[in-house]
Amino acid sequence: MNWPEPRAFDVNLETGLMDGTDTRYRKHLKDLAGLYADAFAALAALRGDDVVYDVTDHRPSAAPGDLITGVTRMSPGKVGDEFFMTRGHIHANIDRPELYFGLKGYGLMESPDGDTRIIEIRANTVCYVPPRWIHRSVNLGSEDFVMLFCYPADSGQDYAIIEQSNGMKLRVVDDGAGGYRTEANPAYVERSGADIAMLIERASEGATR
Repeated sequence: MNWPEPRAFDVNLETGLMDGTDTRYRKHLKDLAGLYADAFAALAALRGDDVVYDVTDHRPSAAPGDLITGVTRMSPGKVGDEFFMTRGHIHANIDRPELYFGLKGYGLMESPDGDTRIIEIRANTVCYVPPRWIHRSVNLGSEDFVMLFCYPADSGQDYAIIEQSNGMKLRVVDDGAGGYRTEANPAYVERSGADIAMLIERASEGATR
């Protein structure tokens, strides 16, 4: 029988990359319009080509029993008083979880009905993201934030769910004293009961395939 071959990858903490992986993509500041409350246009005009985060990962197959594993490296920085962050997503098959192993930083997670949690991720912290939770990462530090991640290969990503609500319910901002605070996002659009029901139905359909 032709068994899939085991693989090993080295994580370079200086570059924040996982060497020898199948895929790599990066998001520049100019790619992240719509994530921040203000000051984006002016900063993007000056620093639009700056890399905010890199992702390197290994995708052995799309089979339900397989795993995608990779590393995210996020630069330090702010747009206005909001820290650099990833776009964030919910899994297209929303009954799929995700696991993160972090070096430093903080993560912001939001459930489909807008219930929000802040989870701190530092060196050697393992963060479990349950199924059905929207999640994004925020770099609150002054150096790169590097995390290992792992999730089922058939999860998929739905980025539009955050865009349709004009962001997450809370924004993570500089508190002016070397820390952070959260504040309500005034542009946030609550998901209706029908929207949430559609998400749950999508999960049910995925489970029967």
